[in-house]
Amino acid sequence: MWPTQRMHTLIGSLPKHQYVWVDSSFTHRAAIGFVPAVWFGLVSHPGQMWGCNVMLESGAVYRGLPLHALAHDRYPEDGWQPEHAQQWDCYGYGWSATEYTFLRSLRCRAKCYDREVMGEYLFTVAPVGDGFSEVPEQAKEFMFIRTMNGRFTVQPTDRVIFEDKSFTTGMAWPVGLKRADQIYSCE
Repeated sequence: MWPTQRMHTLIGSLPKHQYVWVDSSFTHRAAIGFVPAVWFGLVSHPGQMWGCNVMLESGAVYRGLPLHALAHDRYPEDGWQPEHAQQWDCYGYGWSATEYTFLRSLRCRAKCYDREVMGEYLFTVAPVGDGFSEVPEQAKEFMFIRTMNGRFTVQPTDRVIFEDKSFTTGMAWPVGLKRADQIYSCE
């Protein structure tokens, strides 16, 4: 890439829009508490938190809100910080989002910085086209979760466990698992 060229941030839609509440201190000159919004998109900048694109009740579209500015409850838990909302900054500009049908609405437990929280699976984002995602030990998918404290978090797959009452044996953190460390090819 020539020094004068810039890659554009890749933006895209969520698998399903979400009705949310936005901390107005992120969107208004004079904060008025949490205001209703529709969360419909994401934006990725390397070295930054995921940006959430929302439409406010006024019809205004606000781009790039950090995840800790959003809640799914009008009166969510106070003190939700960036490190609770997201474990790692974005790797690059490219990503793909999907809602895994099997995981849809499953109860889960996530490690969020200095605490564990219970929640419900929303969708998954997989970074693509960056140096980290090319290496098996670093490649991660990120699970977006609606937490029981009224907030949202996005955590890599190694910081989330799921409960499927017809299959899983409990909600204890597994031990003895290893990270992928090989690339497989048939040619």
